Amino acid sequence: MRTLILLALVGLGAQLVDGSLGMAYGVTSTTLLLAIGTNPAAASATVHLAEIGTTLASGASHWRFGNVDWKVVAKIGIPGAIGAFAGATFLSSLSTEVAGPVMSVILLALGLYVLLRFTVQGLPTRSDKPLRKRFLAPLGLVAGFFDATGGGGWGPVGTPAILASGRLEPRKVIGSIDTSEFLVAVAASVGFFVGLSGEGIDFTWVLALLIGGLIAAPIAAWLVRLVPPRILGSLVGGVIVLTNSRTLLNSDWIAASDAVKIPVYVVIWLGWAAAVAWSVRAHRKAAAVEAAPEKAQEPEADSVSA
Repeated sequence: MRTLILLALVGLGAQLVDGSLGMAYGVTSTTLLLAIGTNPAAASATVHLAEIGTTLASGASHWRFGNVDWKVVAKIGIPGAIGAFAGATFLSSLSTEVAGPVMSVILLALGLYVLLRFTVQGLPTRSDKPLRKRFLAPLGLVAGFFDATGGGGWGPVGTPAILASGRLEPRKVIGSIDTSEFLVAVAASVGFFVGLSGEGIDFTWVLALLIGGLIAAPIAAWLVRLVPPRILGSLVGGVIVLTNSRTLLNSDWIAASDAVKIPVYVVIWLGWAAAVAWSVRAHRKAAAVEAAPEKAQEPEADSVSA
């Protein structure tokens, strides 16, 4: 019973982060399942089965709050489903030991770009041109494949890439990624059933993760509308940098000792905190400037009425 309660809390926390930042549900949940001895394929299958419900609820909540671009969902979601099915089917025979660090390097670069762009420049200037299928389709295919083989990756791959393009505001990037993940979760689950025939999957654990995620989904969709885009971009960028720095430091490529990891983590946390603080200050300053003309017009309006 204690394990089920813990899984429900993990599902709640993971979905709260995922629905607010567009990533981390699969990574958080899969990490816990692996830590208690679940084999990788079964862990990823369990998480993706739970995600069918959580992503459906999250997508509906984001749609309700106006956070979804349905054209983006279709262009990235369908290729993502194809990639997820392929990744789930061949997980047992595929090695991600090399692919993981390589992807982390790419994501770290994107995370630094997003963090600096939002912190220094604020909301990126969006182009009038829509996000093209030739960009979203390959992105979805790769993100879906890594999501199934690694137990998470749809958000960490898709969210920073679309944010970095500057063509969609952060809340709609997050809402669209979360909504399209439903297609990925369904395809991955089908692939795991084909590859595993249901073996090693504890459906009680699936239900526990699902309940926690369902509770958090509407809260996260509401929260993402309240956080200003500039601050949200800095938060997302920091998550990407921290997550992928940790992956690289723990990889066979670096295999850093605690004496190296701790100072690096301290620097990242301090830099991230400073970036968010800067973004908060810049947002407040911009809000004050926007409010000033309105206040200046109030006396004129009063004199005219007099």
